Amino acid sequence: MARRKKVYEGKAKILYEGPEPGTLIQYFKDDSAPTPATPAPAAVEGKGVLNNRLSEFFMTGLNAIGVPTHFIRRLNMREQLVRMAEIIPLEVVVRNFAAGELSSRLGIPEGTPLPRPIVEYYYKDERLGTPMVSEEHIFAFNWASQQDLDDIVALALRVNDFLSGVMMGVGIRLADFRIEVGRIWDGDYMRLIVADEISPDSCRLWDLRGAAESMEREGVTRDPGPLPDVYTELARRLGVLPSNVTHPTKPTLIN
Repeated sequence: MARRKKVYEGKAKILYEGPEPGTLIQYFKDDSAPTPATPAPAAVEGKGVLNNRLSEFFMTGLNAIGVPTHFIRRLNMREQLVRMAEIIPLEVVVRNFAAGELSSRLGIPEGTPLPRPIVEYYYKDERLGTPMVSEEHIFAFNWASQQDLDDIVALALRVNDFLSGVMMGVGIRLADFRIEVGRIWDGDYMRLIVADEISPDSCRLWDLRGAAESMEREGVTRDPGPLPDVYTELARRLGVLPSNVTHPTKPTLIN
C-alpha cells in the first residue's frame, strides 16, 4: 500500500492528501485535547471513532439545510473525505449561556441564559493560548474582511440554530460551541464553509434529562450538568453509536 503524505497533524486529527485534487482525508485520533487539569494529551480508546461519526452526522445535517461544509463523505470508522480549504486563523465561538471564561471574565453566574447568542473570535495560535481578539484586530492584521465576518456570523448563527434544535430534541442544552471557517474557490468565486469538525470536543453540552430526573427524584431544583461519558451518550441519543465503543472520559470544554 502506498504511503500517504501527511499534510497536518493536530491534537485530535491528522490530515492526509486526498485521492483527488482539492480533497483531504481527515483522520480522527483517540488523543484528548489538553485542558488546565490535564495539560498533556491522553489517548482515549474509541474517541476518534465516535467523533468521526458525530461530525459526519452534524456536517451532513448542515449540508442538507444549505449550510456549506467541507464534508464530502465518511470513508471508514476513523476517516472522512473533505474539501481542501484555506482556513481563516480564527476560532469562532457562539455562546448561548454563561459558562467558563465568559462567567469568570464578566462575573455572570454559570448557566445564566444570554439575551441573545454572542459570537466571539479567538486567534488560532496555540503558542499564545488562542487569545480572544476583536474585529479591529481581525481587520488590522488582514485575517478576514468585513464581508468575511458578516458571512462568518451568518454561518455561525445558522449552525447554532441547527445544533441547538438537534440537541434539544435529545434532551441536551447547547451552552456554547466553536467552529472553524475556511475559504474555497469555485473558479473565480470564493465562498466560506464550515470546516474542521463538530463534536463534543468543540461543544459545551448540558444534560437536561439528568436534571429533570434529579428534580423528580429529589424534589429540588437542579441546574443541568455535563453529560456523563459525553461521546458515547451523545452518539447513543443521536442514533449513531457504533457497536462495542465505550469509554469513561469527558469532553474538552471551551474556556
